[in-house]
Amino acid sequence: MLRLDKFLCDCTELTRSLAKKVIHKGRVSVNGIVIKDAGHAVKDRDIVCLDGNSLQLRGPTYIMLHKPEGFTCSTQEETHPSALDLLDVDKPDSLHFAGRLDVDTTGLILITDDGQWSHRITSPKHRCDKRYRVELADPIDIKLISVFADGIQLRGEELATLPAKLELIPDETLPQGQTRQAYLTLQEGRYHQVKRMFGALGNKVVALHRGRIGDLTLDPELAPGEWRYLNDDEIKSLG
Repeated sequence: MLRLDKFLCDCTELTRSLAKKVIHKGRVSVNGIVIKDAGHAVKDRDIVCLDGNSLQLRGPTYIMLHKPEGFTCSTQEETHPSALDLLDVDKPDSLHFAGRLDVDTTGLILITDDGQWSHRITSPKHRCDKRYRVELADPIDIKLISVFADGIQLRGEELATLPAKLELIPDETLPQGQTRQAYLTLQEGRYHQVKRMFGALGNKVVALHRGRIGDLTLDPELAPGEWRYLNDDEIKSLG
């Protein structure tokens, strides 16, 4: 059950104070009866109307965004715009990021208002894979595959990182067997983790792109800055 004023806010663009004013003016009915009590409890099968028009609660929101460089996954950062600014949706303030990317990192971002769903993606306990394409300043030694698999001790951290999968990407511009590019799959999301892992091994990340979370791959039809809603199968694959 929801309070009537909360129900109106969730169904419309009204703020809580405006919803209360609308209710007190007698513009809202529940099951055909005008209700002027903002605290009235709305049950699942109640029919709520505003000015005679039936209202329905929207379901949870699940969005895939191709984050471009220069946008943050925050609403507090003032230097750069938030990736939420790229969305054309109702009530963007109710949404949050299911895992963040740095301002200079591109790729797959998931956005939702379902806290339990996002927790299953971001919590290390659920071991949800996040796959990145990494470009580095210096060639990568093939021996690092086993180093990442064993976990890396980061400065200022008590525990080493969880085992990570490093896959080298062949580079025809370099001598045979050398490459500056790789795929890295993690099951956690510590602060600047990918950059810090390579930094701990004496290399520098110059470009970073996330292409997959769990079984969900970034839609190739989405250009940087574009987004779409997830379908039911995609939502369930991460839930």
